[in-house]
Amino acid sequence: MAVMGSSAKTDYCAFTKAVEHLGDRWSLLIVRELVQFGPQGFSSLASGLPGHISRSVLAAKLRKLEELGLIGRDPISSRQAPYRLAPAGEKLVPTVMSLYHWAEQWVPEDPAMAQRDPSVIMWWLAQRVDPGGVPERQAVLELAVHDTDAQTAWLLVVRGAEATLCQEDPMLAADRYVYVEAGSDDLYPIARGVREWAEAIADGSVQVYGEPALVRAMPGWFVTAAHRGMREAGVSMAGSR
Repeated sequence: MAVMGSSAKTDYCAFTKAVEHLGDRWSLLIVRELVQFGPQGFSSLASGLPGHISRSVLAAKLRKLEELGLIGRDPISSRQAPYRLAPAGEKLVPTVMSLYHWAEQWVPEDPAMAQRDPSVIMWWLAQRVDPGGVPERQAVLELAVHDTDAQTAWLLVVRGAEATLCQEDPMLAADRYVYVEAGSDDLYPIARGVREWAEAIADGSVQVYGEPALVRAMPGWFVTAAHRGMREAGVSMAGSR
């Protein structure tokens, strides 16, 4: 005789509701973006989320999170007001951070994911930028990933602010650029903090060129893997893009 699990004794347990509402690819990532970077507009979220998300999918996910009471916008402002965590979303923060720490320790890395979607590498690199180690004037790191799905993105950095991952060239003066060209296999360990820029540049697996002073300084723009973990744990969650 088969023994039925305890979940069969309830019509709709709380855990089932949580998984049904938040178990998709994007919902918890959106919450995490608002946890770490504070209130953000639609375009900022679209460019900051790791991987590709269409504007229609993002709009649908934001509506769903608003309906659930996890996020909201200032009701007296226009529809362009930035999204922020609502009280229910703030209560979810410890759960999101606990999930992060569990994944860091127990979920194995997947290098193939970076080959399938090179934008993930760019997002990881953006998270490793040290706001105190970048130039006082705005500078741009242009990343060209040479794979089957070749892709270019731009990291806009300036002292004291979180790096901004751009899908379009921010069009700064030519002397404010550092250009990086490499394959995803070579950028992956750098993005995950297990290899240094200097080593990859020295052996030629990563090509870096541009304004000489910025090229020399660029490796110092990024924190170590240990410091990256501290930042992800919420040391600078109140920052903004």
